[in-house]
Amino acid sequence: MKQILVIDDAATVRLYHRNILESAGYGVDEAINGIEALEKALVKPYDLYIVDVNMPKLDGYGFLKEFRHQEYALQSPAIMVSTEAGEHDRMLGYAAGANLYLTKPIKPNDLLSYARLLLGDVA
Repeated sequence: MKQILVIDDAATVRLYHRNILESAGYGVDEAINGIEALEKALVKPYDLYIVDVNMPKLDGYGFLKEFRHQEYALQSPAIMVSTEAGEHDRMLGYAAGANLYLTKPIKPNDLLSYARLLLGDVA
């Protein structure tokens, strides 16, 4: 079973993403900020990371920049998810290391389609 780490400080958003992904057969773990996510990824690398931008302690941009400097993270796909919809925000996300930048709210089918694509699960 492929494992996904959902990184978001909002419990409701983590639960929303968890329900969508688990219903499709993925294992899901959660982190409430970038620091907790880095700690979890060091112990157990994940197949996909879904990263919020605005979080306390270490935001999504900071997490991805630090994460991409780790050897184990070079091939791990990451979807950045944010309420920040501007082109500048999108460019910052890609510069930090996101494979995809999506704006909240994300429709369940869209989240699953992009997750499957980045995980290589497209039929």
